[in-house]
Amino acid sequence: TIIPTFEARGFEILKYSDWKKKPDKYGTELLLKHVPYTTIYGHRGYTEFLAQSQRYNLNHRIECKWQQSSGSVDEKFPYLYLNCIEAMPEPNVIIIAGGGGMKEGAIPWLKRVVLEKRYLPSEAEKKNIQVFSLEEFLLWANQTLK
Repeated sequence: TIIPTFEARGFEILKYSDWKKKPDKYGTELLLKHVPYTTIYGHRGYTEFLAQSQRYNLNHRIECKWQQSSGSVDEKFPYLYLNCIEAMPEPNVIIIAGGGGMKEGAIPWLKRVVLEKRYLPSEAEKKNIQVFSLEEFLLWANQTLK
């Protein structure tokens, strides 16, 4: 869903590793896949996407979390949130969470701490983290990528 949303708006879709080798070879409207960062534990982590756009003034890291049945994806939300505020270098992070299998209260908790900017170090006050369902992401894309 994410890739066609950006493709329909003229974004080039490519692996971060390919872009990193020759960034001048590509345009200014990019959706990079499998984007690395150093986690709060000091290890290599990857995010699904990084949307970069001159036209729309975007530099947004996009994390996708899907859980259709009971599991542990939702239990990792605090770790994800701390990585967003402490480790991911971009000031804008979008978390897309869905699937219907998250524990009751998990997504509301994540939305609440993001809204309250809870646990946010003062030097990172300018972090803009948004938590969307897939439907909310599509609404955001339709409004932002006009």
